Amino acid sequence: MQSQRRCVEVCLTRTEIGKTTYVRVERIFDTLYRLLEKGGDSVKETVLVSVGGIGRATDSDILGVTISCLISRLADPNPLLKGVAFTQLLSLEKHFKKKSYALIFPYIAQVAPFLVNRWLSQPALLLESCRFLSISPGDFIEATLPHTLPPLFGACDLGVLQKISKDLGTQPSLLFVKQAQAILSHVFLLQGPGLTNKALAFIASILTEATSGEQIKVSDIVGSYTVQLLGTLVNVLGDEDQVKVNAARQALQKVEKSLESSKGRRRQSDGDDLGGFLKLHMLGIISYMIDLLHDVQGKKSPQAKQQTLRSLGALAHTIGPLISGVAPQIMATLQAMVMIPGLSDAALDSWFTFLKTLTLSDAGAHAGPTSASMVVAWTSLSPHGRDVARAMLQYIVFDIGNDIADQLDDVVDLSALPELADMDAMLRNLRSQWQDEDKLRRILQRASSDNMTVVLQALRELRSMMTAKSGYFQSLATGDIFDPLSGRIVSVLFSAAARDSDGTDEMHLLAFECIGSLGALDPDRFEFGLNDSRIVVMKNFSDDEENQAFALHLIGDVLVGAFRSTSDIGHQMNLAYAIQELLKFCGFTSALVSHGSHASVPLRVRNRWNRLPKHMLEIATPLLEGRLSAKDRQLPDIDLPIYPKMASYREWMQLWTTYLITRVSGDVPKRLFNVFRAAIRNKDVTVAHYLLPHLALNVLISSEDEDVEGIRAELLAVLEDQVDAGNVSPTDKKVLSAQAVFILMDHLNKWVRRMRREIGNHKAEGKRRLGVDVEEQLLRVDSVLSSIDQNLMAKAAFQCKAYARSLMSFERHVADLKDRQADSAEIEYCYERLHEIYANIDEPDGMEGISSLIMSPTLEHQIREHESTGRWTSAQSCWELRLQQSPDNLDYHIGLLRCLRNLGHYDSLRTHVKGVLTRNPDWKPELAPFQVESAWMIGDWADVQSLASEWDAKTPSMVMTRLLLAMRAEEPEAIKDALSQARLVLGHPISASGAREYRHSYETVLNLHLVHEVEMIHDFASSLPLTGTNSSRQRHEILTNLSKNLTARLEFTLPSFRIREPILSMRRTAFGLAAQRYRPMAGEIGRSWSASAKIARKAGHWQTAYTAMLQAQEHRTPFSFVQSSKLLKATGEPLRALQELENAMRVAKAQGGHGDVIDLTEEDDESKQMKAKAEVLRCRWMNESDRFEMSDVQKIFHQAAEIWPKWESGWFYYGRFQDDCYNNLSAKDKSTRGSRMHVTTVRCFMKAIKTGSKFLYQTVSRLLTIWLDMGDNDELSKTDPFTKINTEIGKNMKHVPAYKWYIAFPQIVSRVIHKNPDVYPILSKLITMVIQEHPQQALWLFASVMKSNNKAREERGRTILDSLKGGSRNQSSAVPRLINECMAIVNQLLALCDYPIKDNSKLAMSMKKELPNLMKLAPSRLIIPLQESLTASLPPTSSSDSQHQPFPQEIPTFTKFLDEIEIMKSMAKPRKITIIGSNGQTYMFLGKPKDDLRKDARLMEFNGIINKLLKANSDSRRRQLHVRTYGVVTLNEECGFIQWVPNTIPIRPVLLKSYDARGIKYWGPEMTAFFEAKILPLYPPVLHEWFIETFPEPSAWLASRLTYARTSAVMCMVGFILGLGDRHCENILLDENTGAVVHVDFNCLFDKGKTMETPERVPFRLTQNMVDGLGVTGVEGVFRIACENTLQLLRDNKDTLMSVLDAFVHDPLVEWEDEKRRIERAPRRGNAVSAAINLKKLAKNALQPIEKKLNGVYQTSRERPERELSTSNLVQMLIQEATSSANLGRMYAGWAPWH
Repeated sequence: MQSQRRCVEVCLTRTEIGKTTYVRVERIFDTLYRLLEKGGDSVKETVLVSVGGIGRATDSDILGVTISCLISRLADPNPLLKGVAFTQLLSLEKHFKKKSYALIFPYIAQVAPFLVNRWLSQPALLLESCRFLSISPGDFIEATLPHTLPPLFGACDLGVLQKISKDLGTQPSLLFVKQAQAILSHVFLLQGPGLTNKALAFIASILTEATSGEQIKVSDIVGSYTVQLLGTLVNVLGDEDQVKVNAARQALQKVEKSLESSKGRRRQSDGDDLGGFLKLHMLGIISYMIDLLHDVQGKKSPQAKQQTLRSLGALAHTIGPLISGVAPQIMATLQAMVMIPGLSDAALDSWFTFLKTLTLSDAGAHAGPTSASMVVAWTSLSPHGRDVARAMLQYIVFDIGNDIADQLDDVVDLSALPELADMDAMLRNLRSQWQDEDKLRRILQRASSDNMTVVLQALRELRSMMTAKSGYFQSLATGDIFDPLSGRIVSVLFSAAARDSDGTDEMHLLAFECIGSLGALDPDRFEFGLNDSRIVVMKNFSDDEENQAFALHLIGDVLVGAFRSTSDIGHQMNLAYAIQELLKFCGFTSALVSHGSHASVPLRVRNRWNRLPKHMLEIATPLLEGRLSAKDRQLPDIDLPIYPKMASYREWMQLWTTYLITRVSGDVPKRLFNVFRAAIRNKDVTVAHYLLPHLALNVLISSEDEDVEGIRAELLAVLEDQVDAGNVSPTDKKVLSAQAVFILMDHLNKWVRRMRREIGNHKAEGKRRLGVDVEEQLLRVDSVLSSIDQNLMAKAAFQCKAYARSLMSFERHVADLKDRQADSAEIEYCYERLHEIYANIDEPDGMEGISSLIMSPTLEHQIREHESTGRWTSAQSCWELRLQQSPDNLDYHIGLLRCLRNLGHYDSLRTHVKGVLTRNPDWKPELAPFQVESAWMIGDWADVQSLASEWDAKTPSMVMTRLLLAMRAEEPEAIKDALSQARLVLGHPISASGAREYRHSYETVLNLHLVHEVEMIHDFASSLPLTGTNSSRQRHEILTNLSKNLTARLEFTLPSFRIREPILSMRRTAFGLAAQRYRPMAGEIGRSWSASAKIARKAGHWQTAYTAMLQAQEHRTPFSFVQSSKLLKATGEPLRALQELENAMRVAKAQGGHGDVIDLTEEDDESKQMKAKAEVLRCRWMNESDRFEMSDVQKIFHQAAEIWPKWESGWFYYGRFQDDCYNNLSAKDKSTRGSRMHVTTVRCFMKAIKTGSKFLYQTVSRLLTIWLDMGDNDELSKTDPFTKINTEIGKNMKHVPAYKWYIAFPQIVSRVIHKNPDVYPILSKLITMVIQEHPQQALWLFASVMKSNNKAREERGRTILDSLKGGSRNQSSAVPRLINECMAIVNQLLALCDYPIKDNSKLAMSMKKELPNLMKLAPSRLIIPLQESLTASLPPTSSSDSQHQPFPQEIPTFTKFLDEIEIMKSMAKPRKITIIGSNGQTYMFLGKPKDDLRKDARLMEFNGIINKLLKANSDSRRRQLHVRTYGVVTLNEECGFIQWVPNTIPIRPVLLKSYDARGIKYWGPEMTAFFEAKILPLYPPVLHEWFIETFPEPSAWLASRLTYARTSAVMCMVGFILGLGDRHCENILLDENTGAVVHVDFNCLFDKGKTMETPERVPFRLTQNMVDGLGVTGVEGVFRIACENTLQLLRDNKDTLMSVLDAFVHDPLVEWEDEKRRIERAPRRGNAVSAAINLKKLAKNALQPIEKKLNGVYQTSRERPERELSTSNLVQMLIQEATSSANLGRMYAGWAPWH
């Protein structure tokens, strides 16, 4: 026993020294084995007992040796020793609590060969061992063949092999075939001279014998198992035993020699490059090793996986830089393994080796992902792992940083890890020039990566940046239009939130947190969208070019992204196989990248390869060798339809897609789609989802009728499941399957529409038919689509909330019902559903339009109407009526509770819930959200706590409840967990809906916004210092910052009560909790109530506003009386409102700040501003009341403006008051008193211009008009007031940023020949300053002066430019150079316009030949005069004027002109030129000779200002009302260029195409009679078909139609105001991308159409087709409301708009000069003396009707007197006029009124 103990102790001591392996105790066991062989029985017994003790006391490595030792004595002839061995084995079983086989299994590789090798010599040993293991010898032998056969074949032991073969009933040759990989690897690893060759010869002889003597070569054997063999041997390179590593390298060289000998090549020396050999097979080797790591070949131990990971580094080192060919696979593997604690060290070691092996450029490409992985994994790394990670990052930053400078920007932020401070300092130094925008763009670029780890780290950095730079992010979301970066941020975050793969929870959480931090940005103020890259194969794979494009599209847009993003290596290999096969299809081979290859590659193939983007090449290049293969499972028997039999969407999608692959027809489709079978049958269904439409289209147009019917049955099965109330399908299965079907049908519709268009184009061009097959294919697809009932489609789409599709289908169903004159009840039902759809998509205009069609609206209809427009009190009455009829209807109770919640009646809500639950306790899950929300709103936290403990659901309301409770309890860990849970639950709809749905996910974004604000308020409250020096000042600063942040966050949300009230409500709750720590924070609750009162008042919710106002007063909120007064005025009591405002202000002054009223004399900035606002409001109301002397009002205005001199609004309203007073003066007084008023107006407006930008369009243009008009008046210009005005402008002009003058630059330029000698010097300085600061834009606007036909204008223009070129300030600037370039281009463009074209048939000319000087002028630094490049943006009210950049940074400049100049067919021969911009985009301009484009230019300026006003107004912004504008460059009074509007088509060909299809003749003279009775019926409206054809996808269809309606309405109103005529079908274009209406040719302005030979009798074009494009609601709803909004906005800003048109007066049009000459030449009667005809008077006469219309004065007939009309009445009158058959029937025929 003592010997046993000593032996165990020695073993334990040896194992503690160094690493724990058998090597440490090998000598001990050698001694024990000798004793067992030569010792006496007692010694042997002691040894066996000692071995058992060692096994029980040491680790697993030693245990294997002890088990082998004990098993070796089970056949001992001495029964005693045999029994001792057996007993010791049983004791090990008991000790380790394992059965015998489980105990031995980990060491079976050691035990099995020992036993089986002695099967002939010691059969009893195997039998006894099997008895101990409770397994038969045959089963044991068969189970252990992978372990036993390699040494047997290596030893050439034919006897044992034959014995095994006999026992198993097989042949030695078959034994080899089944275990060839293990056998060959063992054979090649044999050490000793000739052993490997001997074993290989032995194997060859066995195989030769099995093949009846057919000679089998060794090279053939090795060649059959090359990849598996190499993978096994390379894996040994990762062994820690250097002896084994050396053996493996020798074995690999032996394999190489064997294969080379088969090809007749001889190695030159033993020093040949092994890496070059392994490189040929590295993809297969990597695949094999990845399989090992993922247990594909059986469960592997951590030690085995560590070895495999080490072998990756060894492989990289051996192959060298060419290992980059499999870099994506290695990086994906290492990134996955480094996150596993037991494997991270080995992974990092190999990663570093791999990185150092690469070339510098290749290593740089992996710098970003490597750094991201290190930072993400850092906290889980061991000390050794951190050392390696640090060394790796040092290598990247310090060692190779200078060589990979560009890629070093991709290295992530290291500041969070103190251990990496030196590298962080280096990176900070390199990035010291980065602005916030540069840093943000880098982060967003990485956050868009396919690499999950990179995205994760990027989101972490984005979160940190949002916290540290909250002000910067808020600056991106200010003003009427947000910075484009804000849309980019949202797109990136939504994409991250929508990623669906393993391990994305943290990514989703970070994305949700960042979305909340960014806030619920108003979707109407920024662009959000992701490009859909889907394509449609039009020619059914019969066109080689189209096939190649489709294959590359699949690789680039589908497979590469999936390959790079998946963490499933098996799936990655399946995707790699698909990419490999598609590369072969495209003709890509390794010859494209092999420098030594002499194989020829066709030029078109090489060009196609060279055009591939870098990220595609990285993945595709290593796959060119084509060494991958894929295994696919046999498809089971399919019974259609598949959908009802599948339990989940995933199973259905995979199986149906795989089935359709088997049904495709044609060699090309089979070759393309069959490569996807393995990839599709994976848990990721992205690829299957993408392929499905292409598969279905091919099957429909190529396969048998049975297959077509199968697809139709599948579609119907999915759709019917949506509307089947009794189905049990999971919701996600239904919704996702329906979405897949909808995408499929959209794809088919696109193909049908495009094919019809192609057939139509062939017919129109007189070409031969495309073929019977094409028309038959079209018929097959169309028949399937048309066979699906639109009513079923509409209902199914409605059920899964695909509202746009449902709307589209219901409208088509309505059209069908009307065509067959169905019962009105059916149509009414559809109208109700349409109304409900519009309610769900938050489109109240559409609801109003539908309401006008419904004869007797139901109560549900009225409820929807009330709720959508925020009339909650009315909705409450309706729900109460419903409950009287059905008191036990849960939905009705929820409706009532919703009303009470939105009205803020929380006490009533709680009472109602308690009462309902008393009667119906089982309703608690549905009512609990209302109950708990009402409890926290009124601060009953005991009830909140009780409800939270009773109900453990993860609903939105409950996760918010738990968050609030955690914050109330001040438990940091609970708060952290509650925040994570809340974000995951509340943000989940974003993940479910996908990355493209911001507007529809806005409620979800709002919830995340609320969570962030609750956290922000809590954090601010927690950071408040309650004691200490300066704590009071610090608290004030913290609270001020918090208030500013919250104000900014509220401002950028959607400006509606429904959105903003929940934000304010949650803030009140959060501040209530924060007040527990610091009572004064309760004051913020009052501010919140005041804000609620304001938004409720603006929304027209008087009762809610009154309640909020009372709450604000109760909380003693400063200036709450302002909201009270405004509410009174809004409810129709202006005098009482003024009285209350004045009384409150008097009381405030009298009390001096005591009591409940805030002291208005307090001098802090906020109080000054609030006092100024109150005083200005009082002044405005006094002025409106007409009860006060103007002098008194002026005095108070002056005092108000002086209270807060930095406030723009104070000066603006003061100045406008003075201007209004001037306009009300008599003509006599205007020249005296009016001049003095002008002085005040100019001074106020100048101060307003200097202090802000909100009213810039009103102030600048009016100030210029006053100044320049007075200077133009001979009498007024000599007065003292004018001198003061001139001095004021001259003194302050340079203190105003140039872009503020630029917005009125055309108005300024129009006065360049001003005659006043005191005005012109200032005016010229102003022009010079603007050109100096913004030469790129201003020079184009100044071009018409430089080349004017008016000598005075041209001379002054040249003088100004000469002064700019010669000024000392400009000697070193780019201005002189730009002036010269601009003049050169303008001269050449004029030459192009004036170029004579005598041949009327000439359709094109060459710029290179005809105008070579123009072509030579590119490239140029001059910008291309696009409308967007010439339009200045204004800073938001919260940002600095001086720092504002009014124009984008990257504006396209001229790169080159294309040679061809297209000549249009019209009389003037306009010439179209094409320009390539510096951004690579193509731009076209139309040069118009003999055409005064100043009219077009000013109209674009006019429309531009209208767009600014529309954007500034929340109602018009929400409706996205705008005028489509384009660039106009006037070169002189006779020539100019107009920006070509791409992707547009005139309405006329759109209509003619549909009429031609119906066989309707276009027009004949006989059709002018009987317009309404005879003509209109001949031309049924067809414009709606264009929208369906052009936008077959329902969301795009709905968006395009809304855009059409609203842009049409805006231009109808603008055209009416301007008197725009000649609106025939060629002058109105439709944008084929958006559906927007684009008007061109503005020659017929100022009601000129009414003076034509056949006068125009309609104010704008609103014919039956224009109405048809509006949908079933016609002019009602969307169109009418857009008209009213636009017209009201135009009327509200009439002064600004008239100031813009003032340029016509001072720079008259050529046509007015012609009119002047005509009048002067007209014969005079008798001796009448002709009065001098003044051009300015002609211009003013032309503008007078515009001013009348802006005032609402419009006369429709002589019988009716002129009077001012309300906006709604005027719109109604105009619509009636425009649609009147009497008017349309009298229009001239070319106008085509029947269209």
